[in-house]
Amino acid sequence: MRITVETNVAAPIDQVWRAYTTPADIMKWNAASDDWHTTKAAVDLREGGVFSSRVEAKDGSMGFDFAGTYTKIVEHKRIEYAFGERKAEVEFVPGPKGILVRVVFDGESTHSVEQQQGGWQAILDNFARYVEAKQTKS
Repeated sequence: MRITVETNVAAPIDQVWRAYTTPADIMKWNAASDDWHTTKAAVDLREGGVFSSRVEAKDGSMGFDFAGTYTKIVEHKRIEYAFGERKAEVEFVPGPKGILVRVVFDGESTHSVEQQQGGWQAILDNFARYVEAKQTKS
C-alpha cells in the first residue's frame, strides 16, 4: 500500500531543497512531535548514496535509526530512496504559493495507515514551518 502526504512551503525551491537535504537542517525539523528530536543526521546526496537520521524521544526512553539509500536524485525536483524493503519518492512542485512537497511511501503492517500518514504528515508540516520561519529571519 502506498501512502501520500504533502505540504506547501512558502519559500524558494533552493531553500526548500537545501533544508530537506542538509543534515544540520534535518536535525531541526525531523520529528513528528515536540517530545522527539533528531540527534544525528548524515546525507550523501547522490544516486547510491546513503542517508541516516537518529530519532529519539527527548526523555531518552526510546529511539530508532531511519536510514536508506538514494535511488534517484533530480535536483530541485525529485528524490527517490529505499529504506529496508520499502521505497519512497519526494516531489518538489513549484506552485503559486511556493513549493508543494509531496511524499509517497510504502506503508508497513505494524501501524495503521492513519498512524503512518499522521506521523509522516506531522514531520512534513514541521518541515514547512521550519523553512518558512528560517526564511523570515534571512
